[in-house]
This record gives sequence, structure tokens and C-alpha cells, in this order.
Amino acid sequence: MILTAPALDRVFLELGPFTIYWYGIIIAFGAILGVYLATKEANRLGLQKDLLIDFIVFAVPIAIIFARIYYVTFEWERYVGGPWWSVFAIWEGGIAIHGAIIGGVLTAIVFSKVRNVSFWQLADILAPSLILGQAIGRWGNFMNQEAHGGPISQSTYESFHQYLPDFIMNQMTIDGVMYHPTFLYESFWNIVVFTLLILMRRYNPLRGEIFLSYAILYSIGRFFIEGLRTDSLYVFGELRTAQVISIIIITVSIILILYRRRATTIRYNDVPITEKKNTHNKKKKRKKKKK
Repeated sequence: MILTAPALDRVFLELGPFTIYWYGIIIAFGAILGVYLATKEANRLGLQKDLLIDFIVFAVPIAIIFARIYYVTFEWERYVGGPWWSVFAIWEGGIAIHGAIIGGVLTAIVFSKVRNVSFWQLADILAPSLILGQAIGRWGNFMNQEAHGGPISQSTYESFHQYLPDFIMNQMTIDGVMYHPTFLYESFWNIVVFTLLILMRRYNPLRGEIFLSYAILYSIGRFFIEGLRTDSLYVFGELRTAQVISIIIITVSIILILYRRRATTIRYNDVPITEKKNTHNKKKKRKKKKK
């Protein structure tokens, strides 16, 4: 469908030589809101006061590094023969959420061992914040007019897209062509997943199942939405990387859920025996010091 519509300004603020883009503001807002919700939940469960903040200090930069490595790995042909520094030029675009998730999970595994806390509890607390941050972050793609799908036909527009707000469809009109707002599809799906994960907390599932449900549900949505996008990374030929990774994540997560249902009875709101012992030992030491 061919139209003409002005695009929204990508720039949020210009301060001399420095330019702040809406993309960064939106991503930062999603991250801050996610941290707030996770910290509040950690406090409710009685975890150490600054545990989440300490984890995020390490996790955020590592996740960004992994997101860039992931992207460059699957787009290596774009960087071969170019200036060496282009590999690190994140400001020119090119990070992948799957890479960020991998980096975040690896950081959580190491962090939980060093701090002697349950990895699964940490992952469960963070899962709703992660998917909410992803839902908000997709609107950064909207401002950049990226992560969209193919052109919309006249019949498709009249059957559904004409009911969407004008500012969305105007922004998805690039060089006179209106494209599928796949950023919106994924953002909406992520909000649905966020709601389901919050509801799961009320039923006190086995520890780890909230995070693994996040992995499964997000991957299901990503698999189908990825098929509509025009900027996908490819493993080879027409095989989309994100779809392959989504299938792997779904499969591994289901296996882990089935295994953990046989291996553990600890639930989301429970405190593991090891953590109880550590708390009991700390109380004993405090009593001895008072004496």
C-alpha cells in the first residue's frame, strides 16, 4: 500500500554536539521500570536488600556485549573488509535480544553461585521485568522505523490496520510504502506474557517455572512474528536465526520443566533449606557477638 506520511522525529534532545535519541530514552525507561518491579518483588521475598542492583550492575553491560557479539557473528559478511572499529559501533545499530538473554543468563548463573543464592529464584523474579522491558523497548524500534514487516496490501489495511491509531501507521509508512508494524505485534504479545507471568506468581509454581514459562511464551511469539520481519538474521539460506533459536529455547525449557518437576519440590515463595541454614548461622553469629 503506497501513501505519504511524515515520520516522527527520532531525536529526543540535542545538547551541542550530543544527540539523545528516543530509542535510548525508551530503552532506559523500560530498564528502569523493570528494575523497580524486580527489586520490589525481591524485597517481598526477603532477599538481600541490594542483591538485584548488584546483579544488574554486572548483567547490563555483559548483556549488551553478548547482544553485539551475537549480531556481528550472524552478520559477519557486513563487517569483513571494513574498518576494524565497525565491529564495536553499536551506535550505528545492530544488537540482538537473544544475545542479550544469553549474556544475562550466563551472568545470573555465575552471580548466583558467587552470592550463594538460588539461580532459579533470581531468574523467576527477573522474568516479568525482562518481558516488560522488551515490550517497552520495541517502541524504540517504532521511533527508528525498524524491525517492521513487509508491505501491507490494501485489503489487509482495510480489514485490520485502518483501526490502529494514525500515528502508528504513519510511522510505518517509509518512502511512501506502508509496512506491517511487527514491533507492535511483539510488544502486544510481550504484554500478554507479562500478565500471565504475574498471574503465575499467585499460584506459587515450582521454582524456575516462571522463568522457563517466559522463555517458552516469548519464543512462541517471536517465532511467528519473526516470519513477518524484513530485517531478520539468517543461519543460511532462508532459515531465520531467531526462529531456530526460538525452537531450541522452547524445547530445552520444556525438558527442564519436566525434569525439575521430578527433581525438586521447592516453590516460588519458598526459602531453600540451604538458604535457611545460612540465615540461621548468621543469627547465631550475631548472638555470639552480642555476648
